[in-house]
Amino acid sequence: MLKKIISGGQTGADQAALDVAIKFNIDHGGWITRGRGTEKGPLPGKYQLKEMDTTDYRERTKQNINDSHGTIIISRGELTGGSKLTQSYANLVGKPNCYLDLLSFEEFEAAIILKSFIMKNKIQTLNVAGPRLSQNPWIYMDVKTILETMLYLYFLDTQKEEMIKNHIPSGPVKEAFPQTIEDAMDLICDDLPLKTKIFIAKFEPKNISVLYFGMMEYLRHRVGFDRENKALLKLCSSYMVGDTCTIEDAVMEILKRLKQNLETDHILRVVK
Repeated sequence: MLKKIISGGQTGADQAALDVAIKFNIDHGGWITRGRGTEKGPLPGKYQLKEMDTTDYRERTKQNINDSHGTIIISRGELTGGSKLTQSYANLVGKPNCYLDLLSFEEFEAAIILKSFIMKNKIQTLNVAGPRLSQNPWIYMDVKTILETMLYLYFLDTQKEEMIKNHIPSGPVKEAFPQTIEDAMDLICDDLPLKTKIFIAKFEPKNISVLYFGMMEYLRHRVGFDRENKALLKLCSSYMVGDTCTIEDAVMEILKRLKQNLETDHILRVVK
């Protein structure tokens, strides 16, 4: 199973991959050039990349290929620049690599291919590459969607969907539009039986994707995201690691905070 995602930290494809890793509690990293430079300035410190002694992007690209078990390149059309170098160097050193041309594949199909690539090559550390944001304004969301869909396919493989659903309240809930994350968590906690709170509290953080995909629809409805609760979505976006906050990102923010609170109140109770 995939354990780490790395990239070169540039805007666009690189940062999308890192943001997905952070969202799902997957280890992340990679190498970046001296000065942590990107086309938008120094890479923020929240990204745990190691700084090289050189400003040569080509050396950074090669090092990330060397330090991974395989490389995925996501773009549209013929590869150019750094993306072309990535493919050429990976082939040269015999490292598994795969190019997903989004002119040829839909995002869901690309996610299926990516999952097969990871499984076939037993990739634990995945290097993600592709164009920067100025070259392709849509690449950030393309890469984010493909990686998250791939993780959802892994979730389906676990066959834990029914287990999660057994812990989710099935009855009617009070219609409400919580305006803060704290209000949202209070509403959710009012719904959840004690066994579910303990279940969430004890869930392994590294497996947060299972809890997230299993509870997604319930949480979307419970906090009003499926009824355009824009105030809460805007608030959640202020805590996001990336430039773009989707409803799904906001659900994860609420879930992580809910789990953190329940860990304090309910794991200790079990120990006693």
